Amino acid sequence: MNQQQIPSYIGLIQSLLVSPAGNENKILQANQDLLDRGLVQVMRKIAKIKKKIGNLNAQWLENLATMLEINLEDASLSVDEEKYLIFLMHILQVISDNDGKPEAAYSLLEYNQDRLNENLLRVLKTWAGVNLPKMEPKLAQNFALDIVNFSNLILQFTLGNQANNVEIAIAGYEIALKVLPRQQFPKIWATIQNNLGSSYQKRTIGNLEENIEVAIACYYAALEVRTNSALPQAWATTQNNLGNAYQQSIAGNRKENLENAISCYQKALTVRSLEKLSQEWASTQNNLGSVFHERIAGEKKENIEEAIACYNFALKVRTQEKFPLDWATTQNNLGNAYLDRMVGNRQDNLEEAIACFVRAQEVYTQESYPIYWEIISHNLGIVYEEQSLRKVG
Repeated sequence: MNQQQIPSYIGLIQSLLVSPAGNENKILQANQDLLDRGLVQVMRKIAKIKKKIGNLNAQWLENLATMLEINLEDASLSVDEEKYLIFLMHILQVISDNDGKPEAAYSLLEYNQDRLNENLLRVLKTWAGVNLPKMEPKLAQNFALDIVNFSNLILQFTLGNQANNVEIAIAGYEIALKVLPRQQFPKIWATIQNNLGSSYQKRTIGNLEENIEVAIACYYAALEVRTNSALPQAWATTQNNLGNAYQQSIAGNRKENLENAISCYQKALTVRSLEKLSQEWASTQNNLGSVFHERIAGEKKENIEEAIACYNFALKVRTQEKFPLDWATTQNNLGNAYLDRMVGNRQDNLEEAIACFVRAQEVYTQESYPIYWEIISHNLGIVYEEQSLRKVG
């Protein structure tokens, strides 16, 4: 290390520490002459000192030193890739500093939506593949946990390109599974498997049939740890998710898939009750109604009656005041069930269907939710057309 450079290194490090979030790349680009192994060494020494006194910047500085070391080893890393690597280190540090709580990290994602793309995906995979195997196990495990929290956050992030968000989440979960094995971290491993299943279920890239089958496999893996006796609520969550996946599945026998979905939802409801876990209970009731409406086995008219009962159960919790979107979704589902109902007076059923669809459009307005509004309008059109034909007849 060039001793004469040490004051310059320290000055650069201080600038990085006090700069607003997101400015690190500009500062580094303006000090290209200082980006060498000497800077990495000084960063690590300062990070070590800060860590001893409990300074929150210690891990961030260590991460930045690691990033610079990677850049120095790989001269082919472009300026653009450096930008993404700095952002990745920053978001992981924010997640680590806030114990995985989403608020601060969410704001950072919102501000950097343009970076949630294939470049970040590639940098995440490359950085983790090169560096995690070199780290001390404890450090690698901490990074993996931060990556899991990052994946959890971005999977639920509603802004940006959703296809990219899901791909980044999948990459994060798959990276973490290599560092957090089932033998050492059974609960965390099972949670990752459950969330990886949800990611593949939401995935729009690749083959739909294969994605759903991967999701089902992930849920079954999670259920090896998430048992009813050991982790009943987690078991119920995965059973509900597995039911969703079977309902979506286009592989194999459709009739069997729907029966499997019903079985999963009914298992979930042995834990999810109106008295305890009421929101989850209502969600599963809505899902069960949906699969009964689609059911191939059994008598169709009885299945539709089951669907109507499930939707009405769900609406005990899914009120317009507390859960307007869920309420509107279930109202639309209930309207479709009344439209197909084979029991009772046909005109009464059509009137019930109209009432449900109209209620759904109180929330799914043309201005705020044009696609959903159009779907419900189409459903209303079917009812009105039948009513018109009945009058003519």
